[in-house]
Amino acid sequence: MLKVNGISYRYQNNGPWVFRNFRLAVQPGEIVGLCGYNGAGKTTLAKIIAGYLKPHEGEILVDEQPVSSFTGIRPVQLVWQHPEKSINPKWKMKKVLEETTDLDEELLSLLGIKSEWLDRWPSELSGGELQRFCLARTLGKHTKYLIADEMTTMLDAVTQAQIWHALLELAKQRNIGILAISHNQHLLQKISDRTVSIA
Repeated sequence: MLKVNGISYRYQNNGPWVFRNFRLAVQPGEIVGLCGYNGAGKTTLAKIIAGYLKPHEGEILVDEQPVSSFTGIRPVQLVWQHPEKSINPKWKMKKVLEETTDLDEELLSLLGIKSEWLDRWPSELSGGELQRFCLARTLGKHTKYLIADEMTTMLDAVTQAQIWHALLELAKQRNIGILAISHNQHLLQKISDRTVSIA
């Protein structure tokens, strides 16, 4: 289980709290939607849960172990809103995927990644195509939980549906827990087992 135990965070030591004593639990295979207004701290929360930021109070646990204690590929992975910002523009897409050592052809097929895309530069692909690569890169066999932070906000409705369909199918197959973060409550209600609010 992924547990968010009473975390609090502020950007400056004497600044206002972004959130206080936030608690959440995500079971394996569960899809939890997290909504909140712009500026509520959703992305900051995502970074903390994934281990990119340290909370001022509280802890993040995966199967009762602190997320910070994991080395190498962590069991909690984060997919960002802007895929073009998380991919090295000087790498061809095949090299981007090589960052993850345990990919398989079935995963690439499920995500709709075409073989001819592998020899292209990031600038030659659309936002939806890049986001598929970002998902593939985070969905190695060690991944137990995925945080999708406004993952499809910048994409058209058809591409959004395709990506979410593929991800939910994969989560079901591999019992991956997902925290879907969005300001779009309609989307969250459609894909989630339950929803919570950050504010």
